[in-house]
Amino acid sequence: MATTSTLAATHLSSLSARHRHDHRSPRLFLFLKPSKPSSGPPRLSLLSSSSASRRAAAVRAGDIDTSFFDAVNPDADVAFDPPAPPEGFVPPPSFDDGPLEGEDEIAAAYEELYGPAYSGVSVLGNDVSVMDSKVKKTTGFGKVKREKVKDGFEERVIQVRRVTKVVKGGKQLHFRAIVVVGDKKGQVGVGVGKAKEVIGAVQKSAVNARRNIITVPMTKYLTFPHRSEGDYGAAKVMLRPASPGTGVIAGGAVRIVLEMAGVENALGKQLGSKNALNNARATVVAVQMMRQFRDVALDRGIPMEELWK
Repeated sequence: MATTSTLAATHLSSLSARHRHDHRSPRLFLFLKPSKPSSGPPRLSLLSSSSASRRAAAVRAGDIDTSFFDAVNPDADVAFDPPAPPEGFVPPPSFDDGPLEGEDEIAAAYEELYGPAYSGVSVLGNDVSVMDSKVKKTTGFGKVKREKVKDGFEERVIQVRRVTKVVKGGKQLHFRAIVVVGDKKGQVGVGVGKAKEVIGAVQKSAVNARRNIITVPMTKYLTFPHRSEGDYGAAKVMLRPASPGTGVIAGGAVRIVLEMAGVENALGKQLGSKNALNNARATVVAVQMMRQFRDVALDRGIPMEELWK
């Protein structure tokens, strides 16, 4: 019992000393309250700082108070008592009370972030032409030249036409471009795209052509393994192999498709329609119908020599 009382007295004395140094607002503390000898371990009691000071005084006097929450109502609202400002404290000025920025200061801040204004006058003394090029490169102001995709494919424009679409408010003008892409090693594709500008239409058609890449079967003489015919819509295309040194004897879209595919010796003929898009796609259909001799022999399960018997 004596040991418990000594610990409680020491703890209460430290709380009272802390309360004398910090009296900004009432606080609540937890400390051990000595119990009767017949009870178990010491219990926790919740007291305010004022009660703790009175309890410390009572302990020093030798009388231990066993009451809880002396003159403290736990349900009452405690008023907020902010600490007093220190000596010499000057409150900061309001945002609206500050001095207004001048035109030169605003122009300097704008130029520091985005470069010189469109008037071309530099407030900070920078080179306008150099700053202008930096701004166009970093922020994308003005027309930025797009770099071509470096994937090994070359692009060739077959046709660019202006097309119109009749709507409720009038006619909408667009451009339609037909582009053939190929690596001249057996890979070729035909694409079409529409846009309000020619550059946008060509870019769209090039992307569409890369999505429709096919493989052209060729022999070691860079010609077709056999003859083939293909049609698309009203267009019909006839393809024939040729001996080395003949070259590509074809016209229109058929010639462009074969050259982008890497064919050097071939004969081609357009039959029927003269539509460039349909003839290009008919050429692709005719190429897709071709097969290599080794593939046919493998499917039939016979050696290649048996194909010519």
